[in-house]
Amino acid sequence: MTAGEVVAALDSGMTLGIGGWGSRRKPMALVRAICRSPLTDLTVISYGGPDVGLLCAAGKVRRVVAPFVTLDSVPLEPHFRRARQDGTVAFTEYDEGMFMFGLYAAAHRLPFLPTPAGLGSDVLRVNPELRTIRSPYADGRELIAVPALTMDAALIHLNRADARGNAQYLGPDPFMDDLFAKAARDVYVSCERLVETGDLLEEGPVQSLLVSRAHVTGVVETPNGAHFTSCEPDHGRDEAFQRLYAESAADPARWAAFHDRFLSGDETAYQKAIQ
Repeated sequence: MTAGEVVAALDSGMTLGIGGWGSRRKPMALVRAICRSPLTDLTVISYGGPDVGLLCAAGKVRRVVAPFVTLDSVPLEPHFRRARQDGTVAFTEYDEGMFMFGLYAAAHRLPFLPTPAGLGSDVLRVNPELRTIRSPYADGRELIAVPALTMDAALIHLNRADARGNAQYLGPDPFMDDLFAKAARDVYVSCERLVETGDLLEEGPVQSLLVSRAHVTGVVETPNGAHFTSCEPDHGRDEAFQRLYAESAADPARWAAFHDRFLSGDETAYQKAIQ
């Protein structure tokens, strides 16, 4: 598929999962395509980074569900921060462990999973819809019943994939991309390079085959498609570009110029601009 074809398969009002972690291995080419589209009113589920920030800045988001929204080397994503301060997006904030159990529940088609993560914190106060449950076994422990984080569609970015949707990570961390793939109805994988199926094991061991074609709806080859986030070992995070992105967010005029130059054009123009 092309990025445009992926976006055309999405609808306004969807719940959209986005893989990666903070400013690491985000499907940024697909996110930019959504920013250029008429899609709106999205609920975004993510270990949030600039994917969330850009979609908030573009007015695409109704609600964010996340444990954090960060650029890693910049602690708080600036566009998300502004959206929250201005009250333009709703936010469901979970503990990281709770968030993971919500993904596990959705991946296994369960309505919820119990976890002690979040107990003793303000997570129950700021999420009054959450419920606790007592273990039916001898210890009778009270646990948080984390609802499944089900998604209409998920976008993930991997180092390599074949045309069938088998996808491979080559960096140090799989993050939770396999759970996003299992938790969503439709899954779109962008990759740094599309390879033949037999070549996947030339790239890395069988354990690096993170996502099965059984869960994938479509594949998009997007060289440098995670920029400006990292996608090790293909490329690290572009810290200079990220710094420019973060600094421009504080100045509407500067952000407009940044947006026009780097985000509103097609991918060919974008790639030329960052080279």
